[in-house]
Amino acid sequence: MTQRAASLLIGVLVWTAAALPAQQQPRAESNRWTEERAKTWYANQPWLVGSNYIPADAINELEMWQAGTFDPKRIDMELSWAEGLGMTTMRVFLHDLLWKQDSEGFKKRIDAFLEICDKHKIRPLFVLFDSCWDPYPHLGKQRAPSPGVHNSGWVQSPGDNALEDATQYPRLEAYVKGIVGAFGHDKRVLAWDVWNEPDNTNDNGYGLAESPRKVRLVLALLPQAFEWARAEKPEQPLTSGVWHGDWSAAENLAPMAKEQLDLSDVISFHNYAPPADFEQHVLWLKQYGRPLICTEYMARPEKSTFQGTLPIAKKYKVGAINWGFAAGKTQTYLPWDSWEHPYIDRPPALWFHEIFHEDGVPYLPTEVVFIRKMTGKTD
Repeated sequence: MTQRAASLLIGVLVWTAAALPAQQQPRAESNRWTEERAKTWYANQPWLVGSNYIPADAINELEMWQAGTFDPKRIDMELSWAEGLGMTTMRVFLHDLLWKQDSEGFKKRIDAFLEICDKHKIRPLFVLFDSCWDPYPHLGKQRAPSPGVHNSGWVQSPGDNALEDATQYPRLEAYVKGIVGAFGHDKRVLAWDVWNEPDNTNDNGYGLAESPRKVRLVLALLPQAFEWARAEKPEQPLTSGVWHGDWSAAENLAPMAKEQLDLSDVISFHNYAPPADFEQHVLWLKQYGRPLICTEYMARPEKSTFQGTLPIAKKYKVGAINWGFAAGKTQTYLPWDSWEHPYIDRPPALWFHEIFHEDGVPYLPTEVVFIRKMTGKTD
C-alpha cells in the first residue's frame, strides 16, 4: 500500500468513527467527578454570580483574543465594574483557531487575562467550543457589526469546515489538551465549559448555511472533547450546559442533553424565561444530584431579569451568569428578532442584554443597586 493510499484509508476510518452516533462509539473509561467530589468543590466556592464576558471593543472571541486586538486596558477597566457589582466569575469564550494561529502567544494572553481577573477577585469559566452563530470562522481582521443586528459577528468553534473534516480532529484535540494542560491546575480558573449549545442549528440566523449533519457530528465529537480535557487531569470541573427540551426526567431527555448531563461534573444550563419557569427548571435539574450553574439568563423583554432570577438562584444555591456585560460591538442589547427586523431607525423599547453602556454608565441604575444587594457588595 502506498503512503498516499494509507493516509486516505486512515482518514476514512477516522471520519467513520467520528460520524457514528455517540452511543455507538467505544468510550474510554471516564474520569467524571463523583457527586461527592462535585458537591465538595461547589461548597468551597463563593456564590457564583457573573456575566458572559467580551470587551465592548470586540465583536467576537477572535477579536477579543488575537494579538492585534487584545485589549488588556479595556478588560481591566470593565472587570473593575464587575468587581464593583460583587461578581465572582465571568464566562469567557476561547477558540480553536487561536491555538492553531499562535499557541504560545494565545497562552500568554490568557495568562494576562487571568492576572486581570485575579486582580478583581474574579475566576472565569472558559468555553472551549461553541455551536452558535456564524459557522465559518476565520482568523485575521473580523467584519464590522451589521447595523441594528444582535450578535452579527459571533463565530462558531470549530465551525462547519472542521466538523466536516475529520482529519482536523487531531488539531482540535491538540487545542483542548494544550489549553486545559496549561491552565487545568491554575487556581485562577473556575471551570471548563466544553461545548456551548452543541445542538444549536441557528435557524434564525445561519440555518441554511449549516451542515445538515451538524448535530450528528457534534453528538459524536462531544464525548471525545470531554475525554481530551479529562486526559489533562484538570483540578477544575467540566460541564456543558443543557439549553432546551424537557429535563423533567431522564427518559425525556434528547440525545444531546443526555450526553451533556452524563458527561458533566457539575450541571450547567441556560434559561431566558420568567421566574416561575426558571425555578421549575432548577427543580428538574436538582434530581441529577450535582451542583447547578445557570450559564446564560437575563433577557428583559422575555421577562428574564436580575430581579426575577437572582433571588431564586440564591434560594437554591445556583450559580447565575447572565448574558451580556457592556454594550459594544456584539450589539446584544438588541433583541433576537433584529435578525428579521434590524433596529436601524429606532432603538429597542427595552435593552435585551447588557448591564452597562460602553462608558460604564449603568443602563438601569436600579439593576446595579439590586445586583450589589444580592451579592452583598456594600462598600
